[in-house]
Amino acid sequence: MDGPMRPRSASLVDFQFGVVATETIEDALLHLAQQNEQAVREASGQLGRFREPQIVEFVFLLSEQWCLEKSVSYQAVEILERFMVKQAENICRQATIQPRDNKRESQNWRALKQQLVNKFTLRLVSCVQLASKLSFRNKIISNITVLNFLQALGYLHTKEELLESELDVLKSLNFQINLPTPLAYVETLLEVLGYNGCLVPAMRLHATCLTLLDLVYLLHEPIYESLLRASIENSTPSQLQGEKFTSVKEDFMLLAVGIIAASAFIQNHECWSQVVGHLQSITGIALASIAEFSYAILTHGVGANTPERQQSIPPHLAARALKTVASSNT
Repeated sequence: MDGPMRPRSASLVDFQFGVVATETIEDALLHLAQQNEQAVREASGQLGRFREPQIVEFVFLLSEQWCLEKSVSYQAVEILERFMVKQAENICRQATIQPRDNKRESQNWRALKQQLVNKFTLRLVSCVQLASKLSFRNKIISNITVLNFLQALGYLHTKEELLESELDVLKSLNFQINLPTPLAYVETLLEVLGYNGCLVPAMRLHATCLTLLDLVYLLHEPIYESLLRASIENSTPSQLQGEKFTSVKEDFMLLAVGIIAASAFIQNHECWSQVVGHLQSITGIALASIAEFSYAILTHGVGANTPERQQSIPPHLAARALKTVASSNT
């Protein structure tokens, strides 16, 4: 490392709501809605395969160690996810065009797969480094810092290999790495809620939203599995049903309203209905869908009772949730 770094809550430094003109917020929300519609339409069955908890945790801890904003960690996960899907698709494509020799085909497949595995940590770190370069508020992570970190893990790379890795990621994604993240949707919706007279202060919701968004990334599969089972009213969904549900996993607007609704329930459950009503009128997402998503987040995160039944979280669970939020901001 270049020197000792102390983790901090970078995403909360100098963060303010209510300082942006309403016209700008409206334009930003419209732009995000259009991006979201496109992402949902183009959702691939392969997406989500590289959001495993260990991978996400690695990215989060590395971003924290390098004192990067939370937005960078989410951006890095999204870049890595899309890059690895591209790599996996390329491997499958190359394997299928090889001569029809079963033994040779098997060897080629194993070689390509091993190459992908061997470079995974390097690719992950490159995605974090690239994500850090997208924000003006972040310091860019130097190549020396990255090489020292990799060396500490037992990976010996040169500066040239590091630059080549970054370029491989950029080329694979056609240099389109400034990807939208759920945090952008959450923060834009919080701005709108503030202008609409939301009873829960935006800054309080924001702090809780960050914790719950981390939670959703880390518990991505079980949370969305519970949503899938609820949507089809079947505890054992078929593979086809799971593949069709991919578009829901890429719906960041739905995720954002679920996060905010769950945060409002933790902060002040008496205001939950008002917040959900605002979110429904802003996004057009059905009240039932918002409630279902917030319920899934709460039950997986703090074991809360369902907001759909208008029951309050038991005091010991509410205390645990608030303690989690408080510790994340220290």
